[in-house]
Amino acid sequence: MTDPATDGGFAVVELFTSQGCNSCPPAEELLTEIERDARQRGQAVFGLGFHVDYWDDLGWPDQFADAAYTARQEAYARALGTRGLYTPQMVVNGSVEFVGSDRRRAAGAIASALASPPATSLALSVAERGGQRVVLDYRVERPPERTVLNVALVQRGLESEIARGENAGRTLRQDNVVRAFVSVGLDAEQGRVELATPSDLDPGGAAVVGYVQEDGHRSVVGASIVELSDA
Repeated sequence: MTDPATDGGFAVVELFTSQGCNSCPPAEELLTEIERDARQRGQAVFGLGFHVDYWDDLGWPDQFADAAYTARQEAYARALGTRGLYTPQMVVNGSVEFVGSDRRRAAGAIASALASPPATSLALSVAERGGQRVVLDYRVERPPERTVLNVALVQRGLESEIARGENAGRTLRQDNVVRAFVSVGLDAEQGRVELATPSDLDPGGAAVVGYVQEDGHRSVVGASIVELSDA
């Protein structure tokens, strides 16, 4: 089981990206650095790469893209008042957005998030795994009203050879790619949630990130992670 952080802040870093976008690889490399450096320092920084599908008709269908991730980005556009959708876009703790390759903005937003104590505490544990699914138990302390629990299965160390589109001829290495995602309403402090797992998932490079998010203005108020290799 994960131990929820109670004495320090956290940063949930969501990157909206696409294999069809030639501006996205630098942002994905930055997300890799952010998450790797945070793990080395023992900081609660959780990276999630959401691959959107609106690039798919422009030369290269992204194998990790999902219309649900585009809808998630659209919800942020409404909440944060951005004009339309773009890639790469980074969102930190649901409240700050900027171009995903902007190192200065990313560093500042993450530092600010880490300096703020979490409003709630979240713990995750793997209850069952196998048969292309993972079942997790969760416990949330003092969840605000109208919140949801987001649970994302992320995978590191993925490589894709891109044959067409803006990145044609490149081999892209991508980390923290969201392979499965679900949101459930929090009507109790504890419960169970299930994720479908891809048949090609390598659990040695996979983790589940959970984060509690307010349903209105989208602020993230608690987060935690469990490594599948440790489960």
